[in-house]
Amino acid sequence: MKQTDIAVVGAGVVGLATAYQITQAHPQLSVTVIDKEPEVARHQTGHNSGVLHSGIYYRPGSLKATNCRAGKLAMVQFCQEQEIDFELCGKVIVAVDESEVPTLQNILERGQANQVSCELIDSDRLKELEPHVNGVKAIHVPEAGIVNYKKVCQKLAELVQQNPANHLSLGNPVKKITRHKDRAVVTTLKEEWESRLIINCGGLHCDRISKLGKLPPNTKIVPFRGEYFELRDDRRHLCRNLIYPVPDPKFPFLGVHFTRMIDGSVECGPNAVLAFAREGYRKQDINLRDLAESLTYPGFIRLALKHFKMGMGELHRSFSKQAFVKALQRLLPEIQADDLKAAPAGVRAQAVQSNGSLVDDFLIEEDETMISVLNAPSPAATASLNIGKVITDRISHRFS
Repeated sequence: MKQTDIAVVGAGVVGLATAYQITQAHPQLSVTVIDKEPEVARHQTGHNSGVLHSGIYYRPGSLKATNCRAGKLAMVQFCQEQEIDFELCGKVIVAVDESEVPTLQNILERGQANQVSCELIDSDRLKELEPHVNGVKAIHVPEAGIVNYKKVCQKLAELVQQNPANHLSLGNPVKKITRHKDRAVVTTLKEEWESRLIINCGGLHCDRISKLGKLPPNTKIVPFRGEYFELRDDRRHLCRNLIYPVPDPKFPFLGVHFTRMIDGSVECGPNAVLAFAREGYRKQDINLRDLAESLTYPGFIRLALKHFKMGMGELHRSFSKQAFVKALQRLLPEIQADDLKAAPAGVRAQAVQSNGSLVDDFLIEEDETMISVLNAPSPAATASLNIGKVITDRISHRFS
């Protein structure tokens, strides 16, 4: 049996950022990062659109708001120090008609409360920033940016392993967790690791990992696939930077938007439909266990009934390119179906409560030998270094 002080399950950006922050604060501790995939950032992080979020949308004082603000500053500094390409290109949140202006004003007030650099602009200024956009007013957020989070993860993994006591155990799924009063054993496909603490950053499987460790959550992960198109190279000029709609305040997703990536490509989307597998990046990806868990979970049933009309709209866009194009045309009227080519989808690990409520904030639970990050959707990648710092601060007294 191998020994490590801390076992981190999950080699996405939150798990690796947490491992990195622990090694920075406590270099005397050994840290092992375990993941079932053969490479880092294989799932949510590797399918991320690469936005450096500003924190404008989130309820002031929430974990999302505080971690996003501090995490973005930390991520920018990290990328500067490690020479990882990023750009603070700015974004606009666009009201396409007067009915959306009150919600836009509410977002502006949240942004100001969160100390985000943002301003309300008129249609003339909007046309200067994004000449092809349709809108009556917008919020300009100059500090929003773009980065490649997969490269961030590769660098974090490299830095963690600079300490020879630390390990990255990839291609090694967790099969069993046995916990005692002051230690825990993680049994994987290849080996066993005895540790003083397990940190569960399992993303799409975080609830199952928590259950393995006898720390059953009061929520369940329901996977939502976000499908994208990409602008043809000769149509990229239609979007200069980041263009977002005014989101529906009753729904947790931001709506279809335009994202210029760090490589110059422009993504359009996503929609949000139930994935038939937790790693269901294609419509034909079906995992019967995953699907049965979602469809029989009372929380999902209540959620689906509550948002039935909106859910049908999302499903329609999934199977109809023309419907997807119509949604995009609200922001960019010039977009045509021929301007778009299919792009890889992502899957969001959304924690849902049994009453049908979506967990809106980050959710972290802990006891003596296990900490579980049970809800970390967007802006978790932006916030990851600060989430790692928060966890490190929480555990420091255990190892002082």
